[in-house]
Amino acid sequence: MNEVEQPVEMTSPSGQSARHRWLAVLALAVIAVAAVISGILPRIQARNMVANETKEMAVPTVAVVHPHRSAPSHELVLPANVQAYIDAPIYARTNGYLKKWYADIGARVTAGQLLAEIETPEVDQQLQQARADLATAEANLSLAKITADRYSELLKAGVVSKQDTDNALSNYAALKATVQAGEANAKRMEQLQSFEKIYAPFSGVITARNTDIGALIDSGSSGGTRTELFHIAQPDRLRIYVNVPQMYSQAAKPGLTADLLLSEFPGRRFEGKLVRTAAAIDQNTRTLLVEIAAKNLTGTLFSGAYAEVHLKLPRAESSFTLPVETLLFRSEGLRVVTVNENQRAELRLITLGRDYGTEVEVVSGLTGSELVIVNPPDFIVSGEEVRLAQPLSGALASRDYLP
Repeated sequence: MNEVEQPVEMTSPSGQSARHRWLAVLALAVIAVAAVISGILPRIQARNMVANETKEMAVPTVAVVHPHRSAPSHELVLPANVQAYIDAPIYARTNGYLKKWYADIGARVTAGQLLAEIETPEVDQQLQQARADLATAEANLSLAKITADRYSELLKAGVVSKQDTDNALSNYAALKATVQAGEANAKRMEQLQSFEKIYAPFSGVITARNTDIGALIDSGSSGGTRTELFHIAQPDRLRIYVNVPQMYSQAAKPGLTADLLLSEFPGRRFEGKLVRTAAAIDQNTRTLLVEIAAKNLTGTLFSGAYAEVHLKLPRAESSFTLPVETLLFRSEGLRVVTVNENQRAELRLITLGRDYGTEVEVVSGLTGSELVIVNPPDFIVSGEEVRLAQPLSGALASRDYLP
């Protein structure tokens, strides 16, 4: 069989050169595109990396802490002044010179016990004069009575006129009033003379004696300055006055127990009881004055002492404690910053109670389940994304800092 001859395609030299040129152009274009891509792509990647890193660095990393729930009741420690249940200065009621004193400081006296005697010669003389005037008035009254009785009998017989009888009766009535005035004056002078003796007004201890024998005593009735002769206190019972801050004024009710601590009795507590309050807030200190009563039958505690009162106050509502580093002071009020489930910051308004130094009491604004940021940035706002420094585990029950 004869082989069939295949037609042979003939390419001209001009066609081959055109194809080669297009292939060269295409190759150059690919090379140019590859060069462009190889130069721009690393820059884009670097820019994206920097943007991502900047974004990551813009998210603040924070440490958080859980609020501590406070106990149902707590002790309120406040400074206090210890005073005797009855405390009084003793002054003179008359002028003179101190003749003798019978009780010195520290002496225990009973009610009505003689403490001192004062010499009052002027008063003694005035009393004698008052008694003499009274005797004269009584004598004149007796004569006037006899005269008035006689005129009354003579008037019945028609011997004297009614005018003379009326004069006699009027003179008798006037002298009777004079006698009454003399009696009152004599009693007044007797009262002044009785002030020569100074007695204890109640049973107690003499805490001060500010006079001595021969000292001039001025009652102050003449406009002079009165001098306290003695000071007496009843230490068997004590009054302790405490200023309770307004925040706890509603919890300070009569009947609460209180313990007294004094530096001279380390480790020892003296029991007291809140008996009354002022029922008003002092506008200067914004505190409530309360009185605590304590027994002191042995006289162990001294009046005038400084003490610390530990008041056991019930809590009307649950409160929490937080480190002071969690507080954020803003112009709109005190805030803390919490972290929600979406890792977003939330600014919360809180109300503080007591200040413990390194910690503060929060009485409102928290539920106890929050994560509170420690040392929050001043520029932080609500809704801002934050990152916890360490992932939390379990039910977020840790009470310690989560760094």
